[in-house]
Amino acid sequence: MDTKEAIMAFSQSEKIKAGLIWAAQALELFQGLSEEERRGSEKMITALLHMIGHEISLARGLAPHDTWHAVEPPIQRALTMIQSGVGHEAVIHLSKALSKVTNIGQESMSLLKQEKLL
Repeated sequence: MDTKEAIMAFSQSEKIKAGLIWAAQALELFQGLSEEERRGSEKMITALLHMIGHEISLARGLAPHDTWHAVEPPIQRALTMIQSGVGHEAVIHLSKALSKVTNIGQESMSLLKQEKLL
């Protein structure tokens, strides 16, 4: 990873981490909602996860890293669980994706620190 890719990977990882945290927190709130509110929440969370997926695709193009490909399967599993009506159990999959994105961010941050850019 060169410096430019590290900057992009760090930036994208921070954005994606924020989205994953928001989605996980929204799923935590899911339990206290009425059935009608849950359907609306499912649509919003699903849309958010699709936007995160687009950001991951962008990150793969801007800052190639093998781990970006490993982030998508847990998000897909979370989407499947949400669409199957067990969205509250999808948080674990989002946590796995968050861990992988965090690793990318840490790796890029280390490189940027070595280059004295952070």
